[in-house]
Amino acid sequence: MRRAIFSAAAAVLVSLTSAPAASAQSTPQQPQRPQAFQQRHDPRKVPVAEGYGGAVATVDHDATKAAISVLKKGGNAIDAAVAAGAVLGITEPYSAGLTGGGFMVYYDAGKRKVFTIDGRETAPRKMTATSLEGIPFDEAVTSGLSAGVPGTVANWDLALRTFGTYSLKQALQPAIEVATKGFVVDQTFHDQTAANADRFKDFTSTARLYLPNGAPPPVGSVFKNPELANTYRELGKRGPGWLYGGGLGKEIVATVKRPPVTPGSTRNVRPGLMELSDLRAYRALLREPTKVSYKGLEVYGMAPPSSGGSTVGEALNILEALPQVGLHEYLEASRLAFADRGAYVGDIPRVPLKELLSDGFAKERACLIGQTAMPHPAAPGDPDGRYGRCDRPSGTATPVAKEGPETTHLVVADRWGNVVAYNLTIESTGGNGIVVPGRGVLLNNELTDFTFGPAPGDPNLPGPGKRPRSSMAPTLVFDDGRPVLAVGSPGGSTIITTVLQILLNRYDWGMTLPEALAAPRATQRNTERTEAEPAFLAAHQAELESMGHAFTENPEIGAATALEFLGRGRIQAVAEPTRRGGGSAMVVSTRR
Repeated sequence: MRRAIFSAAAAVLVSLTSAPAASAQSTPQQPQRPQAFQQRHDPRKVPVAEGYGGAVATVDHDATKAAISVLKKGGNAIDAAVAAGAVLGITEPYSAGLTGGGFMVYYDAGKRKVFTIDGRETAPRKMTATSLEGIPFDEAVTSGLSAGVPGTVANWDLALRTFGTYSLKQALQPAIEVATKGFVVDQTFHDQTAANADRFKDFTSTARLYLPNGAPPPVGSVFKNPELANTYRELGKRGPGWLYGGGLGKEIVATVKRPPVTPGSTRNVRPGLMELSDLRAYRALLREPTKVSYKGLEVYGMAPPSSGGSTVGEALNILEALPQVGLHEYLEASRLAFADRGAYVGDIPRVPLKELLSDGFAKERACLIGQTAMPHPAAPGDPDGRYGRCDRPSGTATPVAKEGPETTHLVVADRWGNVVAYNLTIESTGGNGIVVPGRGVLLNNELTDFTFGPAPGDPNLPGPGKRPRSSMAPTLVFDDGRPVLAVGSPGGSTIITTVLQILLNRYDWGMTLPEALAAPRATQRNTERTEAEPAFLAAHQAELESMGHAFTENPEIGAATALEFLGRGRIQAVAEPTRRGGGSAMVVSTRR
């Protein structure tokens, strides 16, 4: 039986139209319910759907439609997730693609077990801890040097072979159709292209594809990518080996080592270190998920090299150790969890994951949270297994590294009860800006997620074959061993706080799932100032500043997708109503 885990303060939640008064009366301070959904850019997109037989939510109508089609034809959640991911490589090419990477958290209903797949990109074998030192970040972003060994295709292949019913060729078919027929350019796609135009024009292959006639495709036009359609066809015929050591791999390596710079460009484009042997050596990996208990619920996430599962999990543990959970406590728990993330989490041996997620460590960290914001920056704790003291730790905080915001996330559930939460990415908006000539796909710049250094002892320094630390946090929530919710978001390091805040909105502050996604957000990542959306500042800034918090405005944080099991076979799929142009939610059937 599902448990109701709402705080008593949920009753005081009101519309933002009366936010200041409600804020002054709520103790502890709680977020306000969001206003009604605003008009979306794409009229085909519906952000909330309820029904039976399976459900999907993505940021894109075509991707959601493709996944639903797979479910209706008898495919399972893994088949549908791969199909949707491939379509997003066409319609959301600045966020995802076959040369990127990602993480899947998957519940297998038949086995009653959670699995995770690590398809994170890796550094070439020639990369060392000092390979990025002294290079300006903006210069590294647009370069061959930032391109990691792709993991997405290996992720798809492992997922389909282990848990799916479709072949890779079958799963790619919806994407081939979208790439061939084209999709309607919306405002988000146009704006992202325009924001990248200065660097896209510096590569012949990129300018030819994304700047037709020298300008971004206009809103309302139909954008086709026949080169990517052909790439998907060949990938379906030849299999993953075509990328991991075959002809496509050779083309990728050639592009990384000799980027197709436009004649006359003055951009300093550094070549990369990737070799064909790096592609041959790549493997997607099955990993054990992270797991914490929060007020009777079990929360599963992604283990390192992602920091999503560990940081969301630690923050939840800290909050559970507190007598009350309000916005102040949310910000402070996030601050502490990020301090520990920076000190201990990366693709390294012996990450102290068990201790970071232990109740003893959480209680030791929670005792540092008082009535006012703690001094900046918070120092990392000592997850050594010896807990009980409440001394302020003396370690050195690690600055939050820059991370590209344009990841994407999708959720799928099928009629058998299988569930997928899937983050995929090419890192920055538009990756490294370089399209592989003749292939219609942008390369990732995932290696900029490493710490550039010098930073002795930093767990996230680059290294040969190493996977850069990620913030992606695909998350599944269970009650009494049954899945009740799946959620995730893009947003770089704000992914972690977005997922955490949605969970608190839903389970502590009494919001429905659509309200939990729509509510205004704030993100504290052990930084001097908390970034917050305008509506959050309007409702809560004054009171939180009186408690010592400082803010800076961020117009948009995250773009989440989620689903919830409502009981008796009914599922609710939820996407953003407005952020990033709004998302798309669908169900297989509105009737049982």
